[in-house]
Amino acid sequence: MPGPARGKPTGVKPQAAGVLRRNDLESWTKPGPSLYPHQWSWDSAFIALGLAHLDNRRAARELETLFASQWATGKVPHIVFNPDAPPQSYFPDEERWSSAALSKDAPSSPHTSGLCQPPIHAIAVLRIWQTARGKDERRIELARSFLRDSYPRLLAWHLYLTTARDPEGSGLVTVYHPWESGTDNSPRWDATLEGIEVGELPPYTRHDLKHVSDPSHRPSDEEYDLYLWLLELLKEARYDEATIYESHPFLVKDVLFSAILVAANEALLEIAEAVGAPDDERTLIEGWVERGRESLDERWDPELRLCLDYDLRAGESVRVRTVAGFAPLIAGGLGEERLADLLGTLDSLSFCGNPRLRWPVPPSTSPEEPGFHPRSYWRGPTWPVANWLLWWALVRVGKPERAEGLRQASLEQLASGGFAEYFEPFTGEPLGSPDQSWTAAVALDFLAAGSG
Repeated sequence: MPGPARGKPTGVKPQAAGVLRRNDLESWTKPGPSLYPHQWSWDSAFIALGLAHLDNRRAARELETLFASQWATGKVPHIVFNPDAPPQSYFPDEERWSSAALSKDAPSSPHTSGLCQPPIHAIAVLRIWQTARGKDERRIELARSFLRDSYPRLLAWHLYLTTARDPEGSGLVTVYHPWESGTDNSPRWDATLEGIEVGELPPYTRHDLKHVSDPSHRPSDEEYDLYLWLLELLKEARYDEATIYESHPFLVKDVLFSAILVAANEALLEIAEAVGAPDDERTLIEGWVERGRESLDERWDPELRLCLDYDLRAGESVRVRTVAGFAPLIAGGLGEERLADLLGTLDSLSFCGNPRLRWPVPPSTSPEEPGFHPRSYWRGPTWPVANWLLWWALVRVGKPERAEGLRQASLEQLASGGFAEYFEPFTGEPLGSPDQSWTAAVALDFLAAGSG
């Protein structure tokens, strides 16, 4: 693999711990110092995963705080709003979402958004349990209690995703908005968004542009109009799943989200066994894993050697090469041929094998794609959390040497550029929000793996 000579990531651990400490709000952690003043769902899951290596009980509290705002449907909202955040610090705010006013399923306090994000949570809960074992009896018992309390919440969350978000029983999760994917302005969504006509929007001010040096790093105003129009349509449907499925213009089977759910279901199965869950629940979870993997296999594109999203409204696959295409690697359970194809694509010129890369870590969008932009959010920059997902997947599928190469390259990137939200793939310049909590968290998990 191309890239700079290996170097020791000196000082990464104390610096990463310092980021989490500075962003800590006692029961949860801000994703970033100023750009993100609220609690984000999958950010908190990654943060808990990293905190498990510093303070097991604090890691558990991160997720307990998030799940306290779980909807009656089982949905974990993608934002839990911080009532103490400065006025006009983030948009769209809780008033724009109006979740509690529009849906009886939403909690009345604190306010939340009406969307969700990829379900990393069970993986984080399992990591908290893993890091507690081998410690003193009191820590083990606290972690065991957390495991017992977490299991029904996680089961309800996964049940929501496998039913309300997959009424067809396809094994793939349907997203209603690019924000649900976690890869907001990825070219994955361009074709779907292009066919949506924006109606009259209430006026708004974008606060995110105040926190970046160059607005081109963030989604464009045109993209933001589309995002807010989709939000208005979800509000019109009062966040009702059946109504959304009938009328909403953005319905996409998200392969990355679905693959993370498969991996999370495997983690949930381990948790179910640890807490002695009923046999019928374990059988149900096993079925989710099997069906999810089979469905991802059906979305395989043999020419691109990647897995592709499926636009339900257009009735066609979305043929764009992004990091989401490695979904089957994350889901696991691969045959040798499919695994070889995925690794070949990962190490090809389209991704980690591109000789222009500062570090051999995957750009969020292939540099060979027309929609690639090296500085624009998910259109090209490299993301430490995406590196973590692929590293973790490589370990799980039995490729330790390849996983170690990605881990080392990721740590070198962080040692050089700090804990940025994302990085310019060719120059290595840190971009987005500095001192990003989930970046620091995955650094801690990378380091823990290296120390055994």
